Amino acid sequence: MSFHELKQGSLLLYTSDVISRPHGFTTRLGGVSSGYLSSMNLGINRGDEPSNVKENYAILGRTLGFDPHEVVRSVQVHRDDIRVVDEKDWGKLFEKTDYEADGLITNTPGTALIVFSADCGTVLLEDPVTGAVGACHAGWRGTAMGIAEKTARELCRVFGAKPENIRAALGPCVCMDCFETDGDVPEAMRKALGDAAENAIRQTGEKYHVDLKTINRTFLLRAGLLQEHIEVSPLCTACDTDTFWSHRRMGDQRGSLGAVIVAGGKA
Repeated sequence: MSFHELKQGSLLLYTSDVISRPHGFTTRLGGVSSGYLSSMNLGINRGDEPSNVKENYAILGRTLGFDPHEVVRSVQVHRDDIRVVDEKDWGKLFEKTDYEADGLITNTPGTALIVFSADCGTVLLEDPVTGAVGACHAGWRGTAMGIAEKTARELCRVFGAKPENIRAALGPCVCMDCFETDGDVPEAMRKALGDAAENAIRQTGEKYHVDLKTINRTFLLRAGLLQEHIEVSPLCTACDTDTFWSHRRMGDQRGSLGAVIVAGGKA
């Protein structure tokens, strides 16, 4: 298993062999936005022209096979709230969203879930048996709260998925070397996972480095997913700002990456 490049013209996405449903982790390449938002910005609140963002979604939809009208997003607030969505949530991509959630799950065919990032972790989940899918945004706070594990468990609770059937792909995010923090971050990870967090924490002087991918993978294993059903992207958003948006490197002068997965029917 591995991550692969998916190219369509100037568009560049990354996809994982472990997930069978249409999905992708976007880069900053392949859209129509300009200036510091060049070019595949998917954030509707980044100061971009709405027409540019709509066209970026149209490009992405043509490539992955979804209708932008059927995309569902939420207001991300770095917590562990998970929302079940369906066709009643369609058509709101460019409207004010009245709910906050860093995790989304659905089994409604055609629904495209999207979560946003610019260094934070993103996790896409699929149960190929029930057709249910999930997507979560895992900043360090959400990661420490176990949002990846909770999203997987909600697929089981709500849709009857079994942990051993769930597939998970962890997208590009800030790497351990680039994610330098104060003591509050490793403290939160240790509080959540105990000794299991230690291999994802390194102290350098008064600062720490934390591996969000390893922490999220640990939570998914704790949810009962099989090791062979979890794939982790090796790519770092902060190391490669020609390809990815990075809040750590760019501050507010940047767009938003998207992690997208489209729900299907039962196998």
